[in-house]
Amino acid sequence: MQWEDYRQSDNLEDRRGGGGGGFAGMPGGRGGIGIGTMVVLGLLGWALGIDPRLLIGGAEMIGGIGGREQTPQTRQSSGPPQDQMGRFVSAVLAQNEDVWTKLLPQQANTRYQAPQLVLFSGVNRSGCGVAQSAMGPFYCPNDRKVYLDTSFFQEMQRKLGGGGDFAYAYVIAHEVGHHVQNLIGILPKANQLRERSSERDANAISVRIELQADCFAGVWAHNIQAMGRLDQGDIEEAIRTASAIGDDKLQKAAQGVVVPDSFTHGSSAQRTKWFNTGFQSGSLQSCDTFRNQI
Repeated sequence: MQWEDYRQSDNLEDRRGGGGGGFAGMPGGRGGIGIGTMVVLGLLGWALGIDPRLLIGGAEMIGGIGGREQTPQTRQSSGPPQDQMGRFVSAVLAQNEDVWTKLLPQQANTRYQAPQLVLFSGVNRSGCGVAQSAMGPFYCPNDRKVYLDTSFFQEMQRKLGGGGDFAYAYVIAHEVGHHVQNLIGILPKANQLRERSSERDANAISVRIELQADCFAGVWAHNIQAMGRLDQGDIEEAIRTASAIGDDKLQKAAQGVVVPDSFTHGSSAQRTKWFNTGFQSGSLQSCDTFRNQI
């Protein structure tokens, strides 16, 4: 993925306690598998032993995390980030801004209002409660911010054997996809419906929310490719990885049994299908996971 010469976003808050640095397999080289669909976000809960209900991309996050109380850090760096990881995240955020600023008025008759992306380390405050690195990246609709502890990317390398710049960029694009859902009114309506539903039905709604964010990330990837920003093999690797990180495969690996009623993100086939749907079409209209069979 080509990002080094891209502009930096003005919508990044750096609340990390120190320099973000970099690590093997991250920008500048393909590193690891170079996959794109490690956007799993909460799905990693099954692999990492985290309650997946905390990891549905921010759509369900509520104030407070159980266990010992921790004091969130509030230190914020002035000016744009200077470390490699910070500059990478800022450039990918800028790419999302440029794509959605153009597409949303055309395809949804809605002006794009860019979210803030907060980089933090360990624990921090969000408009949806306490943010912790163990939760993975998430979008908070209350303050319209994406929260990201970049140590999550290291977990992707260690736990799932993946990594690479397009993989990390897709994580960000998926979360921005939730922001797009919020702007066009889908996310609040879906969450209201979840609150009135049984656990089984609420899980089914969560799957549709997440698959649509996958599709929106595919729309983003379509446009990034049109800009000449993807390397050969990025999309193929993304699709292969989408197949590897569905709820069904991760549940089977983590607990030896698959429980479809507990899915919150979708099966391997579903995640692959909806990313590819958005990528092939480049259109929001193709991403209606609520009225179409998933």
